[in-house]
Amino acid sequence: MTFRRCLLLVLALTPLCAQERRAYDPMHGMDPDGRIPKPQIPTDLAHPERWRYTPEARMKPGSIFDRFLVSSFVSPILFREEDIGFGGGMAITDVDFRDQRYREFANILLTHSEEGQQAYKINWSRWLHHRELPGGGVLREERGRLYGRLGYEKTLTRRFYGFGSRTPRAAETSYTEEVTGLGFGVRVSLPDPGSDFVLRSDLQLEHHGLSAGRVSTVPSTEQVFPAEVRDGDGVDQAWLLTSFGWDTRDSMHQPYGGIRIGGTANVAVGTGGEVGAILGLDGQHVFALPPLLHRGGVGDEENPPTDVLAFGVFVQDTVGDLPFYSLPTLGGTHTLRGYIQNRFTDRAAAHAAAEYRVNLIPRGIAFTDTVRIERIGLGVFYEFGTVASGIEDLHDGRFLDSVGVGFRVAFSREAVFRIDWGWSDEGPNFTLGFGNPF
Repeated sequence: MTFRRCLLLVLALTPLCAQERRAYDPMHGMDPDGRIPKPQIPTDLAHPERWRYTPEARMKPGSIFDRFLVSSFVSPILFREEDIGFGGGMAITDVDFRDQRYREFANILLTHSEEGQQAYKINWSRWLHHRELPGGGVLREERGRLYGRLGYEKTLTRRFYGFGSRTPRAAETSYTEEVTGLGFGVRVSLPDPGSDFVLRSDLQLEHHGLSAGRVSTVPSTEQVFPAEVRDGDGVDQAWLLTSFGWDTRDSMHQPYGGIRIGGTANVAVGTGGEVGAILGLDGQHVFALPPLLHRGGVGDEENPPTDVLAFGVFVQDTVGDLPFYSLPTLGGTHTLRGYIQNRFTDRAAAHAAAEYRVNLIPRGIAFTDTVRIERIGLGVFYEFGTVASGIEDLHDGRFLDSVGVGFRVAFSREAVFRIDWGWSDEGPNFTLGFGNPF
């Protein structure tokens, strides 16, 4: 699939004009400083803190271009690396995809480099519970969603160091991986919308192709780990991903308080009928703290600026047979951010993190009546973990940790972009992500 075809697909999925033009007031439901007064919540809604309110001011009608920097965001991507050459593309995030009054979300990534590294991805979701308010604006129950994803990715510089927590930095190898994937899923709260028990189930189909890596300074993975590459090349996988937990947090994307305790069971069936699974337990605890650099909320507010201290932990173990790239890993965007992606791999992993999230600019920045950033913040984090050949051996693994700081830019409570710098005993690492790491 070429870059041009992917761009045409994006445009085909996005209406070029709104089906019905609405009168638009850029301040309807908002104060001039960006504060959003909390609306009158219908009395029949349980757990109102888990319903997200969007005022009319943030629902500008029209195409993705009409809504640019209001509910749609385009980030140009330019890069040059020695092993993949010059490349570029764009990341498109539309939090009101297809102009459906905040019923749908889409995130689209299109990149290509002169050496052939490519990524074409579409992630889509739709809220299951949506309520129009008489005075304008909408409420969405955050937990109930449908999901879909489609993508092709060719990465020339995947790293693999071997298995275990004691692999030295000098053991680095590289391989090229092509992954084509298709998936869909659903997340619901039980027994009713907004309830404390949350179930998510996804079906994901993947095809993996491996070839020689392009990192010129290290050997190719197939030279050092020939059996792992042979067993992982040309593999088709059907994954059933399931998670279930007790979750009292007020938000799943930007929580200001609450606890989650849950478990996961991710089961894969491979090309030859082999079955493997990654089983896990996870937990989070989030505390609201007194504001450090601002005064907090003003009156009854939909999304008051709130500083928090967040803790997250998980442990995973593998049963059955899985290729090396499907095993638990640490390092990268969500774990041990001071190490590069997938730095440590084995059949079991444990990880814990603490993050202090502080609002720097609690009302964001308004560039025009419609173009504004809702919140700018800072995250300071510390993480530690290890990997081992089995859950019973985690206590013998090498202690790994990293510390770091990052910026958070929020266009809404559910649309948080982050830039993190982490440091470990192997030096600094830079990561970009959408949403909080946990």
